[in-house]
Amino acid sequence: MKKIYHLSTCNTCQRIIKELGGVEEFVLQNVKEQHINEAELEQFKEVAGSYENLFNRRARKYRAEGLHEKDLSEADYKKLILGEYTFLKRPIAVIGKEIFIGNSKKVVAAAKEAVGK
Repeated sequence: MKKIYHLSTCNTCQRIIKELGGVEEFVLQNVKEQHINEAELEQFKEVAGSYENLFNRRARKYRAEGLHEKDLSEADYKKLILGEYTFLKRPIAVIGKEIFIGNSKKVVAAAKEAVGK
């Protein structure tokens, strides 16, 4: 299975999708229109190690809601991610049994290698 969880308005997500082979190669899920469910989040957490590692601190709402001033627990991160798509670090690429989370150069390079690009 090849699937990418992304935000359609995110230029970085679009660039990475193109680098990985484009829309022909992947099933795309726009997390704004079709939120991830708890089972998917649990699967991502197994790879990431924690909900905090899946949390997008660059989201505008992170500062707007004053979350940067709070000590958040794992339960808080989980609730925030499930409640608001902007808090999910993206893109998340599922390639076979491997999952690649985020947009760092290292993660994108590993995803490209998994795809065979």
